[in-house]
Amino acid sequence: MTGGDELNHRERATLRAVARGGAEITLSVEPDLFIDGLACCDQSTVHRLAHRGLIRPSRPGSAGERVPAEITDVGRAALGAIPQSGQAA
Repeated sequence: MTGGDELNHRERATLRAVARGGAEITLSVEPDLFIDGLACCDQSTVHRLAHRGLIRPSRPGSAGERVPAEITDVGRAALGAIPQSGQAA
């Protein structure tokens, strides 16, 4: 990713949260994201990440269903190395 494709702080934080696990995403054109059961407060960031192919549902399901979310290979590449638990981000 270069130039205008750089991730902003919120996008990076959201990608890190999805990469750590415990995230769910709704199966829809404009998906909603839930982290540890709580709705993500910046759904426009979620929509950008999903439309850019950086996050996705980890399995198929029915329209509107909440399923586990995962970071894609493209998302991992855009984010770079993800610190292990206990390390500073």
